[in-house]
Amino acid sequence: MKEYKRTSTQTKILEGMDKVYDKLIEFKKKMNSELVVMQDDKIVRIKP
Repeated sequence: MKEYKRTSTQTKILEGMDKVYDKLIEFKKKMNSELVVMQDDKIVRIKP
């Protein structure tokens, strides 16, 4: 199994995606709206 090293750009992109995810959850809770995700190949709506 090969082990891959992430570049600094890839690391920054992943950190940015984590921040966006956190802000999305915060926004959905604030607006009291559903979060739509995929679980076990099915679309599921989660209420905050």
